[in-house]
Amino acid sequence: MTKDTDVMIVGGGIGGLVLALSLHQIGVNCRVYEGVAEIKPLGAGINLLPHAVRELDEMGLLPALDAVGIRTKDASYFNQHGQLIYREVAGQAAGYAWPQFSIHRGDLQMLLLNAVKERLGADSVVLGHKFESVAQDSGGVTATFKDAQGNELPKVRANLLVGCDGINSMVRKQFYPNEGDPVYSGLTIWRGVTAHKPFLSGGDTIRAGWMPVGKLMVYPIRENIDAEGNQLVNWVATLERPKPSTYDWNGQAKLEDFFEPYSKWQFDWLDVPALLKKTERYMVFPMVDRDPVPTWTFGRVTLLGDAAHPMYPRGSNGAGQSILDARFMAGCFKRQGTTEDALQSYDKVRVEATSKVVLMNRANPPDTVLRVVHERTGGKRFNKIEDVISNTEMQEILDSYKAVAGFQIKELAQRPSLV
Repeated sequence: MTKDTDVMIVGGGIGGLVLALSLHQIGVNCRVYEGVAEIKPLGAGINLLPHAVRELDEMGLLPALDAVGIRTKDASYFNQHGQLIYREVAGQAAGYAWPQFSIHRGDLQMLLLNAVKERLGADSVVLGHKFESVAQDSGGVTATFKDAQGNELPKVRANLLVGCDGINSMVRKQFYPNEGDPVYSGLTIWRGVTAHKPFLSGGDTIRAGWMPVGKLMVYPIRENIDAEGNQLVNWVATLERPKPSTYDWNGQAKLEDFFEPYSKWQFDWLDVPALLKKTERYMVFPMVDRDPVPTWTFGRVTLLGDAAHPMYPRGSNGAGQSILDARFMAGCFKRQGTTEDALQSYDKVRVEATSKVVLMNRANPPDTVLRVVHERTGGKRFNKIEDVISNTEMQEILDSYKAVAGFQIKELAQRPSLV
């Protein structure tokens, strides 16, 4: 059987598409195999921090990001009474060489998909191929796929295989068959997007409240979506809930499932109940991750993104770490060729780096600021925030996360390109 391509990418999400673009950039042949029959712009909002935007910029995608996303201006922290705890500027206003973006995940995925098809060709993404298994020999890998009806498709041959197939990765399951379900955090998330007039700076990422009373994240992800100049606003509501009997990342919900804790959150700058009520579609899913594993790489097969290191969405960093995975892997291939040694080099660096982020997202993500204030005030109003927590302590919390996640201003500017 002749090789279909040099690197076979299983999964057409953000990580898989960025890897395809990165490999094309260094002249490595690749093809993406995706299980669905059509890639649709699903999901809700995500944030792309400057370390991820740097990588997309180095692939020439900054103008495309500006066309569909919003450059984040600042990040603000409030209690459940709408009192400002802390605000810091973001992106280039903070001194980064690259902006930060708030963007609809579906817009980003379609942007990447269009770029892959334009640069690599229409046949570079193969749909309707559900991964079943992979076998290895001294000359490469052979993957088995099935169609939507369960019929086996012709086997695909490549030099290497990269599993980018998400938190329920079938590639990962082949090498960790007894791993079981992801680890539930005790928190459930509801999400939605809706039209809303700009508030505060018009580019603010808001975190408010804390888990016992409800935590809310709100930020705009598209500009001027109608004649009234409204933005498309993304919101994320998080509440403590018992472990669900089943995990569903495409679950549909009703407003009454989560509304009551937020029913009186009427701030000077945002009417939260009105925002939630006018949302047309509610999504729900458990906040989960997986315990870090010692390796993602098994001979000629490795993992990337959520297949490798699913993490709590509390640091605006999941998509960013997938992008960094892809770019670092491409750099290893550039230096060492598409070899098992290159995969080991990728594994050695990225397993350690992302394991730290996974654990940091559990213990001390940026919203730790909200926890500290809630605990010290008992959830009550404060007179002066300086009596509760100092600016220095808050900045130390945020800076420690930036250090672990890899986007400190000076260090990011001085770091050599990954590819």
